[in-house]
Amino acid sequence: MTAETRFTEISPSEFFYRNRDLAGFSNPSRALYMTVRELVENSLDACDYNKILPHVTISIKPIEKDTADPQQYVVTVTDNGPGIAPDYVPMAFGKVLYGTNFTLKQARGMFGLGATMAILYGQITANKPVVVNTTQNNKMYEYILQLDIQRNRPLILSKTKMNTNGFKGLSLSITLEGDFGKAQNKIRDYVSQTALITPYANILLKYPKDNKINFKRITKIIPPAPLEIKPHPTGVDVETLRRSINSEYNTPPSFGEDMKEHVKRELSAERINQSAETVADLAKKRWTKLSKSVRTASSLLVLLDINLDDLEKIRVDNVDIPNSKISYITLLDENYHTIKLKKINPFFKHLLSLVEGDTITDFMTKNFQRVGPSIAKKFLDFANIDRKKKVGMFSNDELVALADAMQRYPGFLVPDASCLSPLGERLLESSIKKIFNPEFVATVQRPPSAYSGFPFIVEMGMAYGGDIKTKSIKLNRFANRIPLLYDEGNDVSMKVIEDVDWPRYKISQDSPLIIVTHICSTRVPYKTVGKEYIADRAEIEYEIRNGMRFLGRKLAAFLSKKGHIEMQKKRAGIYSKYIPMLAQFATELAKAKKMPRYNALLKLGEEVEGSSQSQES
Repeated sequence: MTAETRFTEISPSEFFYRNRDLAGFSNPSRALYMTVRELVENSLDACDYNKILPHVTISIKPIEKDTADPQQYVVTVTDNGPGIAPDYVPMAFGKVLYGTNFTLKQARGMFGLGATMAILYGQITANKPVVVNTTQNNKMYEYILQLDIQRNRPLILSKTKMNTNGFKGLSLSITLEGDFGKAQNKIRDYVSQTALITPYANILLKYPKDNKINFKRITKIIPPAPLEIKPHPTGVDVETLRRSINSEYNTPPSFGEDMKEHVKRELSAERINQSAETVADLAKKRWTKLSKSVRTASSLLVLLDINLDDLEKIRVDNVDIPNSKISYITLLDENYHTIKLKKINPFFKHLLSLVEGDTITDFMTKNFQRVGPSIAKKFLDFANIDRKKKVGMFSNDELVALADAMQRYPGFLVPDASCLSPLGERLLESSIKKIFNPEFVATVQRPPSAYSGFPFIVEMGMAYGGDIKTKSIKLNRFANRIPLLYDEGNDVSMKVIEDVDWPRYKISQDSPLIIVTHICSTRVPYKTVGKEYIADRAEIEYEIRNGMRFLGRKLAAFLSKKGHIEMQKKRAGIYSKYIPMLAQFATELAKAKKMPRYNALLKLGEEVEGSSQSQES
């Protein structure tokens, strides 16, 4: 006798509850670090998008003092941002994969996990609710929340409206099991590196036992906020094409109670038999007076041959006009059905007119960035596609061929970089000088490039000597202004550094050298959900390598010049020491009464030394 196989499903929050290592919450020390990181990044993003100079306070307090780690800590992050509208607070902090970062523009967050993942970890280790305070319209709202992990939804324990008392922004407090003893170095490094890549922010870190570190802003210049853009054709796949077409032309209506009543009202069918046949007769008589949504709902009802009362019991999944098919799901038993349509049916013609849409030429120019009529026509000729074909009439095989041609066509312009917000060479240089006080510093911002249709910009800095005390080459990695502290050896930047012929640039492995790499992109190719290291994409590696070569040449020129100056100084010192001795010896040898005049040579040596010092300064 064989056991019956059972199929079940789990929610996104249940998945990350079971696989929290994927998001970086693998142990108490790493979880404490990730919590600080995710909350700080949310605060900085909120301020950046609203052009507010950030002031972020991080507080880490143990529940019980003088208790050995791991133990429960309360992590509170407070900012001066715009806050969140009260109605959005429960979903923003109580639902996994819900957020504002699913658009094509640069953002620190990418996966919609962020604070919610930290809250989930806190709940499963300390089982205490999260406290959220947000301000809107001169009022403060306090939410106390928990997650319904099985259903991936928020549980509102309380909501309180109160006076702001001068506070403006958002405050989030999470209780979780942490190991501060092991995490404190990473947290301190994270905050200090955040101050480097966000020099316009004030960040105050409050440690346990009342210790504080204040990272003050060094500039009031905020880089321009990134803009949302359309997808680039080279990064488009079949699913993206299908969604673009469906969302614009043949999105099936939602058949809830409201839609049913809407159809009844416009057809005046409240008191009569509501069969498909009756609906068809009424719709034909009133067709010109019906709204578009009711026309579509009536057409689908007639074509599916169902009663109006059964309309809310189904969900239309796909309207496939090219193949004359409609697919739908019956909600009671969740069975999937596909029916063949008769093209002669007048209601079919309505659906046809609804989903035909624009020509493929117009569709290309409307839905993709940097595609004008000229480029669209050249591409369609390349793909051997009729320019006048209506986009809603593409079959599945034709969509596959279209997506493949988009990825192969070499004539598309490079992606628009207005969706990116790099720090800029000047700000990066100022930040490096302030934090490291080096003898030499140089920065470079590479021109915009793209991988898989996603734009990116690489900016880099190199600092040498001065107060830098490292005895090896140190790499500071950033992506979308996020410090990357773990898994350095797997990162594309480290791969490039290890391949550099450093003696060529007069650098040894024990030189006091710091390298900064910052990658800005709408889709940073992280290798894990924890966002700690970047995949070795060929396009990104190329830009980092060229940036490294540029900075290496700058440093080599500086060191050569410095070596030349030091040699001149050494020679001047030798002259000043030995020329008087030589003059005296020559006088005695010649039995002369007066020593020769050598002051001119000494003066020349002093001038060389003085010139050397002025060049160094």
